[in-house]
Amino acid sequence: MTEALKSGVHAKAASVSFQGVTKVYGRKVVAVDDVSLEIAPGRLVTLLGPSGCGKTTTLRLIAGLEMVTSGKILIGDMDVTTLPATDRDVSMVFQSYALFPHMTVLENVSYGLKFSGFAKADCRDRAMAGLGLVGLTDYGARLPSELSGGQQQRVAVARALVLEPQVLLFDEPLSNLDAKLRRQVREEIREIQQNLGLTVVYVTHDQEEALAVSDEIVVMRNAAIAQIGTPRDLYEAPADAFVADFIGEANLIPCEIVSTKGDTAEISIGGYLHSLPSRGLPPGPAQLAVRPSRVRVLKGAGEGVPAVIEKATYVGSRMEYTVGAAFGSLFAVLDDVTDPFKPGQEVTLSFAASGPVLLPG
Repeated sequence: MTEALKSGVHAKAASVSFQGVTKVYGRKVVAVDDVSLEIAPGRLVTLLGPSGCGKTTTLRLIAGLEMVTSGKILIGDMDVTTLPATDRDVSMVFQSYALFPHMTVLENVSYGLKFSGFAKADCRDRAMAGLGLVGLTDYGARLPSELSGGQQQRVAVARALVLEPQVLLFDEPLSNLDAKLRRQVREEIREIQQNLGLTVVYVTHDQEEALAVSDEIVVMRNAAIAQIGTPRDLYEAPADAFVADFIGEANLIPCEIVSTKGDTAEISIGGYLHSLPSRGLPPGPAQLAVRPSRVRVLKGAGEGVPAVIEKATYVGSRMEYTVGAAFGSLFAVLDDVTDPFKPGQEVTLSFAASGPVLLPG
């Protein structure tokens, strides 16, 4: 076992810097558009966004699997912009696992070490240490076909870890796993990353996955960065309607900022008044982003917005409702499953004191 794995500190972990990076395919297809980004050593940063937003291309640019059209990429203090993948101290874990089916688990994990100049005994020691990190010490003699999907993904992680790269890259690593396994394996990846102090860049389109594993999230849209922040920052203070709706789902409700006083705004939604942080917005048209769990649904008429239950769905631990109001429909989640609302029932909507966020109109 290497000293880094023994101590739980990855001394080689390096920063990643993008300086005005652009990637263009052919003459017209801009995959990454003037992206500048700083990733500190020992942090797990997730690139999150819809299909085609540029997140996977950004990851491949770090790996050296794609070359920039313009701009500069640094890993630590080294300019790697023009270096091929073989000359960059990075490892990548792929969505497909990419294990050799005819090799044992131990042979798969030690494969890359053989080409890095390590002696045979050292390769075995390092490979066993890697399997120990992912909880597969006793699985070295098995073939990949004898493992579950989650175990195969852990083998792929171990294979990347034993090379002790400066930067570890994950490309949609959990998309082939079922929901329960996804949760388990993402927790294992996060635990390993924190214990070893690894610099990790992680690509996913799954918002919950990003919120669960990340120190920071880079939300991408149309080949550019929409917002960067901690999971809590992005969830509670999205910069715009796209980020609000993409991170954790949000109801976007048209409203009017009636007045502002200091950092507080009073808004009107169909005559219902609600106070919340103004976020620097002036009086006038705006949008209110409200998470489904922050919607309050009350029986009958009262202080709030008149509405009607359009759809009620029981999902075990909670009820999910589609509620219709004058401004349109919204989605609400309530914990009360013993006395649920029924479709057609008249209700009143209001919003939690904290949680709703004002956005530009």
